[in-house]
Formats: sequence, C-alpha cells, structure tokens
Amino acid sequence: MALANSLFLGILCIGGLVVLGILGWGIGLYNGLVKLKNIVDEAWSGIDVQLKRRYDLIPNLVETVKGYASHEKGTFEKIAELRTSAMSTQSVEKKGEIENQLTGALKSLFAVAENYPELKADSSFVNLQNELSGLEDEIQKARRYYNGTVRDFNTRIQVFPANLIAGMLGFSAREFFEADESERENVKVDFKEEKSE
Repeated sequence: MALANSLFLGILCIGGLVVLGILGWGIGLYNGLVKLKNIVDEAWSGIDVQLKRRYDLIPNLVETVKGYASHEKGTFEKIAELRTSAMSTQSVEKKGEIENQLTGALKSLFAVAENYPELKADSSFVNLQNELSGLEDEIQKARRYYNGTVRDFNTRIQVFPANLIAGMLGFSAREFFEADESERENVKVDFKEEKSE
C-alpha cells in the first residue's frame, strides 16, 4: 500500500511538473509575442514621427514655390490633397500607397522649381529642400527598421508551435510599409553626345 501511494505521488509530481513546464512555456511564448508586437508598434511610431515632420514641412515648401510659380495650381492642390489623405489614413498599406503618391507629387514640385532659377537660389527654398531631403532619408531608415520588426514578428507567429498559440490569442500578421514600384527601379542614366556646330 505504501509503495502504491509512493508511486501515485511520484506520478502526480511528474504530471504536475509537466503541466508547470507547459504553462511556463506558454507564458514565455505569450510574453515574447507581446514584446515583438510592442517593438513593431514602436517602430511604426518612428515612421509616424518622421511622416508628421514631413507633413509640417510641406505647406512651407508649397508656399515658397507658389511665390515663384503661382500658375502651377494643379500641382499644389494635388500635394495638399495627398497630404490630407496621408494624415488621416490609419492602414499601413493605404498610408504606404498615399505616401508613394505624395513622394511623386513632391518630385513634380521640384521639377517645377527647376524652371525658376530665382526660386532655386532662394535660401528658404534651398533650406526647405535640404530639410525635406534629410527627412526622406530618416523615413527610409525608419521604414527599414519597421519592416525588419514586422518580418521578425510575422515569422514568429507563423512558425510551429508558436502559430498555434498566436492564433488562439489573436496575434495576426502585420503589413509591411512597402516602397513604390518606381522606388525599386534602377536609375536610368542616358549619356547623349552633344553635337558640335
């Protein structure tokens, strides 16, 4: 009888340890997923800060160019419309699409500026252009960091056995902040010989 009680107690202890081990593993997995989710959220916050800085700079840039090229009303309106849309959009995918369009519109604005030598020489325009260029670099850095954290998070919730727990606890894959197709294309360089007369 004592042997049966000892055996039963031993099995109960081993069973308890297995249950505690599984529970500990589940808690560790859950905490790891929460940590990765928070890192992704923090990375998105970094992009958001840079984008807000960009949104604050755009009206000043547009006003400066308007002073020299007031007849480019369509370009100014497009930039204002895209800026407003980007500021109000919450979806990462939709914000990425609008941001890519906004980048294209800003390139058009700088193309307009090329036609006005006085504007290109204006110190406030040059300062704004340099500040925007620096912001674009910061946005690219923040985008790379965010996409790296999204990759890590998505991988973690998609591999076995974490995918079983992640699905039950409501963790779902995050969207990447994608670059526009035009940003992925190689720059085309065309050397044309000039004809001498």
